[in-house]
Amino acid sequence: MTTKIDPITRSVVQYRLSSIVEEMGEAMLRTSYSQILNSSRDFSLAICDTRGRLIAQADHIPVHVGALPWATLAVEERFSGDIRRGDVILLNDPYHGGSHLPDLTAFVPIFDGDKRLLWTIVRAHQSDIGGATHGGYNPAATEIWQEGIRVPPIKLSEAGRLRDDLLDLLALNIRNPREFRGDLAAMVGAAHLGERRLSRLFAEFGEPIVEAAMEAILDATEQQTRAVVSSWKDGVFQGEAFLDDDGHGRNDIRIAAKVTKRGSDVEVDLSASDAQSTSFVNSSHANMQAAVAMAFAYLIDADIPKNSGALRPLKVVAKQGTVVWADPGRPVTLCTSHPSNEIVEAIIKALSASCPDRAMAGWGRRFRIAIQGDDPRTGQNFIWHMFQARPGGGASSGGDGWSSIGEWHSVGGIKFGSIEVAEVRFPLHFRHHEFRAGSGGDGQFRGGLGVALDLVLETEKPARGNTAGDGARHGPCGMLGGEGGQPHCYRLLSEGREPRVLRTKEVGVEIRPGDCLEIRSSGGGGWGPPARRSDQARRRDREQGLVGVAPERRSS
Repeated sequence: MTTKIDPITRSVVQYRLSSIVEEMGEAMLRTSYSQILNSSRDFSLAICDTRGRLIAQADHIPVHVGALPWATLAVEERFSGDIRRGDVILLNDPYHGGSHLPDLTAFVPIFDGDKRLLWTIVRAHQSDIGGATHGGYNPAATEIWQEGIRVPPIKLSEAGRLRDDLLDLLALNIRNPREFRGDLAAMVGAAHLGERRLSRLFAEFGEPIVEAAMEAILDATEQQTRAVVSSWKDGVFQGEAFLDDDGHGRNDIRIAAKVTKRGSDVEVDLSASDAQSTSFVNSSHANMQAAVAMAFAYLIDADIPKNSGALRPLKVVAKQGTVVWADPGRPVTLCTSHPSNEIVEAIIKALSASCPDRAMAGWGRRFRIAIQGDDPRTGQNFIWHMFQARPGGGASSGGDGWSSIGEWHSVGGIKFGSIEVAEVRFPLHFRHHEFRAGSGGDGQFRGGLGVALDLVLETEKPARGNTAGDGARHGPCGMLGGEGGQPHCYRLLSEGREPRVLRTKEVGVEIRPGDCLEIRSSGGGGWGPPARRSDQARRRDREQGLVGVAPERRSS
């Protein structure tokens, strides 16, 4: 017998589920150890059912959450019939439902009595995951084994008992084991918090009502989504975007999207994208699915819940062996940024002909730096990931892009963190961190600005830096007559040497004490013809110093 649910009960359960995952996020923020998590918030939380359907998520990192259904299915396939209360399951392997190795995922099963119903899930980016280079990104990698330790679905705890031997094995393979242990404890604690809250929900409403409410939530979300999609123009539309290079000699790697819209259904076909690479710019299958889901989510109404019901109108077609879906064993660590951003851009370009008022201009791409060295204040080795100098967001039909907001794959979910805290925890000095004037693309609505940052290394011995990203040649696209945003430009300034332009994919860059990293991050693309920008908006741009030449680098 099917339990009938009224709209009020459905809504109450829906918001209780949302509050649970948000509370899990607050627990992560307050208990995690590394600056990547407790300052930059590079983690996500979700609830999935045993069929891999996304029921609820916290508003954190879209590229994380969109891949979690595939990770859940991998866990179900590996352990179905052997899952007990008190189990904790980990995975990070891109070829077992993961996205890339640095994103470790913890699963806790949720029971009501003897019936297993749901999973609470925490995915969090680790500051190191082993492999040939510090920080989890290895531009020189030609196979996934050079990128870090691979974790297929495996039990960290069995029936409430921690497997210390497994934890020791994982920590031994990671350069900063203390941070890793602390962050993993925070992840498991947040997942168990969700377990307690869901158990209370089942006790309060009863399992039949909660299950029926979840089905009703997915069905209602599907109806809302189809109503929006039905208003778009039917047709077959094409879009493309390009990565600068793969770091191994290939340039202008093409992501091609053919989008077919009929009625309330959308098919995205990425099969014509370029062949896979020897480098880490490839995407795993789960990450590709997440990128397509992101693009679709950015085009529907913001108040539509982002769960599996919203994706029912969407079909994804892709070809294994291409850069968007690599063969097992290929390196993929950059994939959550690139080609994710290019997949989103290609799809939105295509659908700009179907729903122009919903299509945003391009967002700045990711260009990260990870520095490893010795802190003279503590004598300890450190690994620092740059989450400052976020690029600008793309403009839309509703207004200018947000400045220093981040990239398509995070849309503001990753924070740039406190500069003061970074200077306390790491031997770094931020000379200045300010908007990069003129970096946003012109248009009826202007792209958001990137950042001008000068960063000085304050060690006693040279450190090593790795870069991982894209967007130094291909800047964010303009949309519907808008101009593109300025690309990234990073330079290393070292006394007695010529300034060196940093490439987006380098390993082992020597950074000497006193060297300055001159960071100029990308602005977002503009939307609509520049001639349509109002005089008032242009006057405001000038008065606020948002256009024109960027400020000169300061010497102190």
